[in-house]
Amino acid sequence: MKTTIKDVARRTGVSIATVSRVINGLGGYSNDTRKKVLSAIDEMGFRPNAVARGLVSKKTHTIGVMLPDVSGMLAAEILKGIESVAKEQRYSVIVCNTNYSGDRSQEYVRTLKEKQVDGVLAVSEYMTPEKSKALLSLNLPVVLISTLSYSYPFPYVKVDDKQAAYSAVCHLIDKGHRRIAMISGDRADLIAGAPRIEGYVQALRDHGLSVDESLIRYRAEFESFGFHSGALCMEGLLRDKPGQFSAVFAASDELAMGALSCAYRHGVRIPDDLSIIAYDDTRIAEMATPPLTALHQPLFAMGSRAAEMLLDMSAAGTLEADSVIIPHKIIERESVRAL
Repeated sequence: MKTTIKDVARRTGVSIATVSRVINGLGGYSNDTRKKVLSAIDEMGFRPNAVARGLVSKKTHTIGVMLPDVSGMLAAEILKGIESVAKEQRYSVIVCNTNYSGDRSQEYVRTLKEKQVDGVLAVSEYMTPEKSKALLSLNLPVVLISTLSYSYPFPYVKVDDKQAAYSAVCHLIDKGHRRIAMISGDRADLIAGAPRIEGYVQALRDHGLSVDESLIRYRAEFESFGFHSGALCMEGLLRDKPGQFSAVFAASDELAMGALSCAYRHGVRIPDDLSIIAYDDTRIAEMATPPLTALHQPLFAMGSRAAEMLLDMSAAGTLEADSVIIPHKIIERESVRAL
């Protein structure tokens, strides 16, 4: 038999009105009462009706998350961070898979509006003016994760992509490498494409090294930061520039995995013949053979920090917050050799 709010009130010895106030965070009760009611709710498996709660608090205790690929490990780690905060705050999460082309974004914005979510987190979305305008029309708190909007200043939580790429290339230079290739995604991508290329170029120039454009390979296609793009880019480098580079900076873990696979097929040993450093440091970097040295983005922390920011904005009734740049670091494993 389904547990009701009356059952919770009976178990705790408080009124139905008090249980309702605790559920909706309206105050007017002691901290001991709050703990007692929440404990009973957990023990009894009571699930308050979101619509009924919304009638009282004007909130549905639901947040929307928009991301282009729910299957990737980057998305999985960020979602874990988001859900850890949502669960703690008793919020539900609606996940929207917009796909890489972004053609579902407008549709999902309409869906989230219909669901009356209390706020939206947009993850790794290339924020076109149209997307930004659609999110702005919700008149709800919006926080961006691992992206930013040039057309509207939504608060964001992200790593400084240019600086992070710079750090990765400097690590290779510190290890004695001077001819460093780069495998990038779409250079027209202003969020993860162009800034990481800029960091690569800046690191070479700051160390007095020449920039050879033929050592930079791009993929402007669906899943341009994915495994197959990495394999194709490495294939081109090994074909066109054999023996002319000692290290590769890959702009994502999946690109690096594609490069590893291609190197294996060609009998190129990592790191004996060629060093590779990746960007992201998801679990596949650790699981690779050999394990990848990588630029670490704290993805779980980015998700949890953004969720906290969104819920704080919702509680305060504001659409503004200070953006956060999350620190990055190099995780050394076995794919980079010192010359």
